[in-house]
Amino acid sequence: MPLATNVLLIRHGQSKGNAERRFGGHTATPLSARGHRQAELTARTLKSESLTAIYSSDLARAIETARPLSNLTGLPIHGTNAFRERSVGVMEGLTFEAAAQQHPEQYAALLRRDFEHVLTGGESYRQLLDRARQKLDDIIEQNRGGKIAVFSHTGTICILALHLMGALDAPELKPVWISSANCGITRFELREDGFVRVLNVNDTSHLSAI
Repeated sequence: MPLATNVLLIRHGQSKGNAERRFGGHTATPLSARGHRQAELTARTLKSESLTAIYSSDLARAIETARPLSNLTGLPIHGTNAFRERSVGVMEGLTFEAAAQQHPEQYAALLRRDFEHVLTGGESYRQLLDRARQKLDDIIEQNRGGKIAVFSHTGTICILALHLMGALDAPELKPVWISSANCGITRFELREDGFVRVLNVNDTSHLSAI
């Protein structure tokens, strides 16, 4: 059986910004009370899975979600800005409704998942891909045969999942979106022979208690 590396992409718990329906982007918004509960349940679920490394976006809501798992397993959290959410520039911190009213062109480009559009003061999905995939590829190489937990954000997880599946290698990209709920877990098994198994997408069964 070829050597396999397992990658778990985990969205952060509910943030205060999520609860208020605001764009997070690079804003350092913390977890809500519900988000902390989601993080604890996620940690209890993953503690027995023989994880070998924990990586996280360096934004507060992701680090706070990773911390209970780090405490239970004794594994350190490797924080990095490479796994941050897409910067939404002028829409950072605004409610969705306010962003649509104040920046209708930027909001519309975001909704249609325009891969190349650079948001005013922010990033494009292409730029997000370039910074996040290189880091993910590097840590996969460094952790061959291991099981890696990566705590990140809905947009970044979508892009990384599509990257692992090879869906972003075409010369022209169709708008595709893979949704992740708060603390949803997406699992990949990457075999040494190049075979990629998608084990599940946005699994939230561990959150049924709340």
